[in-house]
Amino acid sequence: MTDMKVTTDPRILKELLLSQFLSGIDPFGGDSTSVSSSQPNNDGAFALLLSQLMSSPSGLSDNGSSLFETDLAPNAGALLSFGAGGTVGMSARLAADSGSTSAYDDLIQEAAAKYGVDPALIKGVIQSESSFRPNAVSSAGAKGLMQLMDDTARGLGVTDPFDPVQNIDAGTRYLSYLLRKYDGNEAVAVAAYNAGPGRVDRLGLRTNEDLASRLQDLPSETQAYVRKVLQAREAWTSPV
Repeated sequence: MTDMKVTTDPRILKELLLSQFLSGIDPFGGDSTSVSSSQPNNDGAFALLLSQLMSSPSGLSDNGSSLFETDLAPNAGALLSFGAGGTVGMSARLAADSGSTSAYDDLIQEAAAKYGVDPALIKGVIQSESSFRPNAVSSAGAKGLMQLMDDTARGLGVTDPFDPVQNIDAGTRYLSYLLRKYDGNEAVAVAAYNAGPGRVDRLGLRTNEDLASRLQDLPSETQAYVRKVLQAREAWTSPV
């Protein structure tokens, strides 16, 4: 299997991957209560498909752009609400930060612009995942600022998960994929980043309202994680 070559039309591969995600089946097989083990486990055929789409110039969408750079978070500009947590929306700028947590702001802004993700949301995920420690390693083996599992990192083209440039780019790319999958509903995308899209889909969670009404059905770790990320997101959002 390690020498298998995939030569299918990349447009077909793209549709296959998207259809699997939208069907509620996690093509990567991850289904844990923690992002440290729930990010896609890229063993098997889907890993080969993903790797080809990510690394080959032929792995492009119909308009010539990367699979992960098209139609990102189509509703990202709309204000979203999450229960009693208040209103959250797309912001173009991070709040001013002169402390140690500002070390990665330029990389965050670059990834945000590249993949169409709110930079404050990215920074909230980094704070919640690693407390801005680039060498962080979880008990399950997730690594770096956005806590990427080895299989996820490889599937996204990462050669060094402790490199902030690669880690933030790959983590944001995966987050953008979840935002697109859940039509810009940030709370649901964040829950899927932690608990895995398979678990979220089996509960039928598609909108922030769905999540708010069934939050208790998710693992307690994920419940706390969603609140923590969204609170951090609001804190890192520039008021102007």
